[in-house]
Amino acid sequence: MALAITAVREAPAAAERPHITIRGLSKRFDEMVVYDKFDLDIPRGKIISVFGPNGCGKSTLINLMAGLIPKDGGEILFDGMRVEDVKIGYVFQNYREALFPWLRAHENIEYPLKFMRLPKPERRRRVEALVARLGVRLDLNRYPYEMSGGQQQLVSIMRALVIEPEVLFLDEPFSALDYEMTLFMREQLQRVFMDTGTTTIIVSHDLEEAVYVADEILLLTRAPTRVADFVTFGAPRPRTDATLSEPDFVRVKSHSLAVFQREVRR
Repeated sequence: MALAITAVREAPAAAERPHITIRGLSKRFDEMVVYDKFDLDIPRGKIISVFGPNGCGKSTLINLMAGLIPKDGGEILFDGMRVEDVKIGYVFQNYREALFPWLRAHENIEYPLKFMRLPKPERRRRVEALVARLGVRLDLNRYPYEMSGGQQQLVSIMRALVIEPEVLFLDEPFSALDYEMTLFMREQLQRVFMDTGTTTIIVSHDLEEAVYVADEILLLTRAPTRVADFVTFGAPRPRTDATLSEPDFVRVKSHSLAVFQREVRR
């Protein structure tokens, strides 16, 4: 989204600068142009929901930011640093494939700490500290197949958090869960964010969910993708079922739906 620039202005304070800066991003798959000179600023310390028409490149965007797929052009910087120099946490959509079935839950959570060359006692300490901080009541000696879908996805989120990431990406993390587990995981995600304040970007295919969890809703156009709108939702946390009927929620959801429908019809 283009920003008006005045001739003279003071440099913003560090806390006001965008945490993630995307300039001139380009990505295509064969003949399909998904992003073409795409610009975006993402603020620090917020939950950002990414929502838009099918095929607009929601998951592609966070995969590019996380460095999981190569970009064809442009620049993505985290406070001026490249992704290789930033601690990234990533939660995949399919938790059944994301966890190692031959490892117990605590071993799955510890796994990325091995790449940080931390000794086993320190890895165990970090996991125990994370469990205590989040108030998680799970038997972490169980294997993934012995756990419910929501419990497996919670383990995936904890594995992403245990490295104390500077940015957390979640790719439709609730889409494979039933409604009861979705509500549980929304509560857990809020708890994580309120405890850590980690910049969080979540791709969602559910507009109610996208608005409910977010501080900002990034609405995208059809490909070649542009920013259709960047909507603020400032309801206090923790959010509850009552949030869904509050005027501000209804207003933001209605506006976001109108923008989405406009883009789908184009």
